Amino acid sequence: MPYQKYAVVLSKLDLRVKALSANIGEFPHLAKPLAQLGEMLELLRERMAEQARLTAQRQEVSKQVAELSSQAQKLMTFLDAGVRQHYGNRSEMLLAYGLQPFRSKPRVRMVDADGHPVKRTGDDATPQEPE
Repeated sequence: MPYQKYAVVLSKLDLRVKALSANIGEFPHLAKPLAQLGEMLELLRERMAEQARLTAQRQEVSKQVAELSSQAQKLMTFLDAGVRQHYGNRSEMLLAYGLQPFRSKPRVRMVDADGHPVKRTGDDATPQEPE
């Protein structure tokens, strides 16, 4: 049986229960299964209504989570600034708070094949005279 959307299944069940109930005299041996099907149809409607209610509730909770997360991030940024002010930007103590201390990139000195420093001017690098 291929997958069918709940609304399609619900409408088919509803049609079947109404049609069989109207003509139960022709199918007396199907009275008990028809009663079970009617109970299942009612239970399915209840569960679908509950699902819709929970979906709406989940969306509302998701909005609240997003708002709290935003507020918490703003407060955390404020506290991080206070910690950085107390210890300084370069302090290794920042690591204890999950913050990255400022570490400047090491300066790389370029040398030519003879080991002499290279002076960089724009894109062309020219060897510098030894001192």
